[in-house]
Amino acid sequence: MSEKLVITIERQYGSGGRDVGHKVAELIGAHCYDQDLIVMAAKKSGISEEALRAADEQASSSLLYTLAMGASMIYTNTTPMAVPINDALFIAQSEIIRELSETENCVIVGRCADYILKDHAKLVKVFVQGDVEDRIERITQRAGISAGEAKDRISKKDKKRSSYYNYYTGGKWGKAENYNLVVSTSKIGIDGAAKLIVEYAKTLGYLE
Repeated sequence: MSEKLVITIERQYGSGGRDVGHKVAELIGAHCYDQDLIVMAAKKSGISEEALRAADEQASSSLLYTLAMGASMIYTNTTPMAVPINDALFIAQSEIIRELSETENCVIVGRCADYILKDHAKLVKVFVQGDVEDRIERITQRAGISAGEAKDRISKKDKKRSSYYNYYTGGKWGKAENYNLVVSTSKIGIDGAAKLIVEYAKTLGYLE
């Protein structure tokens, strides 16, 4: 069986990275996995979807956080174990991401997929960013909040994503050398970014 193409998207909050991921998937005729990974993880782990959504992309970096989130029993491919619920989510999603990489071409948004699949033969690791002003404008339009509130949300969300990525991978979120491609939607927009990513995959010989 030939290796499947996987494109992973890490993104700054408000950069439109999720939209880029879905557009890329549309262009290559594949599925983009994002929030649906939580639903799949809930089924795999037996933990409630509501609890997993609360833990999504949160790092168990402190004892207080672990106590607040609680622990849950998760069944891995080898043995059941009791772990903090956010760790249980990471384990379940990691197994799902590996399974997807073996069965289909796909796009995966966030969740340290680039690290989880670091040894995958046909992997394109992308970081999507944007100018702060453009990100603020996109968030104010989508969330119906003020520019000040949007700027505060950007700071908090990016910090959360950085902490999550750094905790589970030991790497540095957003550091250019960790990715194959860093794209700014401020320069070329959502569609332009998606087309650039697809062209990059074609240049590598991963797509016809």
